[in-house]
Amino acid sequence: MPNGTSLQGERPLPRFIDISIPLENDVPADPPFQKVQIAYHTHGDTAAQLVGSFPGLTVDQLPDGQGWAVEIATISTHNGTHVDAPWHYHPTMDGGARAITIDEIPLDWCFRPGVKLDFRHLPDGHVVTPDEIDAELARIGHTLAPLDIVVVNTAAGARYGHEDYIHSGCGFGRDATLHLVNKGIRVVGTDGWSWDAPFSHTARRFAETGDASLIWEGHKAGRDAGYCQIEKLHNLEALPATGFTVSCFPVKVKGGSAGWTRAVAILPD
Repeated sequence: MPNGTSLQGERPLPRFIDISIPLENDVPADPPFQKVQIAYHTHGDTAAQLVGSFPGLTVDQLPDGQGWAVEIATISTHNGTHVDAPWHYHPTMDGGARAITIDEIPLDWCFRPGVKLDFRHLPDGHVVTPDEIDAELARIGHTLAPLDIVVVNTAAGARYGHEDYIHSGCGFGRDATLHLVNKGIRVVGTDGWSWDAPFSHTARRFAETGDASLIWEGHKAGRDAGYCQIEKLHNLEALPATGFTVSCFPVKVKGGSAGWTRAVAILPD
């Protein structure tokens, strides 16, 4: 049944838009130190594994002599589209409480109305200000409600799969991050590699100023107020500014700093 259709007489189904990237080899979605490695084992490769579990069975007795397809992955919890927990940013949050890990994130944060801010016009490396957030909210005619999920469409979205992806798009520093969190926002997201401005641009600013507070300042805002980030979203261009729900439940990695998610935007038919 095609997406968004239903059986005769039933209510129309919602429309689902995939806003995640796949985990895949040889796509420059991360710095070299964080490269994904997936080994693909085909049905023919694994036939011996399958028969080894059943004494007396031979490969020729299997349908077409085939076993199972299996992938062995060496990945970080920060590869692919993922949700960062406050534990990723710092050991504490909310003024000194232990920062929560990804398996402790309230599920209530992860299925909420979505709001898209369109910042594709801002230059690579730009650090978004609270005033720019408010101006964009005024443009789309939306007042943030507590627990809205705010996703940001940046110039990085169009560069996914290209060598300059990790250097592309604007980012959010301390002031802009706390501006959102202080309005009750607990989950934000970006189609860039990081919620902060790309490291290459921040490194240049640090070299010019010597100001260490510029480094990872959006993430480090989590020391003051716990919140989550969805990083490496995709296809945000397909979303309206409002009127959709975001589903971004993270995989439960015990004590983890992040968990992978198949982030989806759900629109009414």
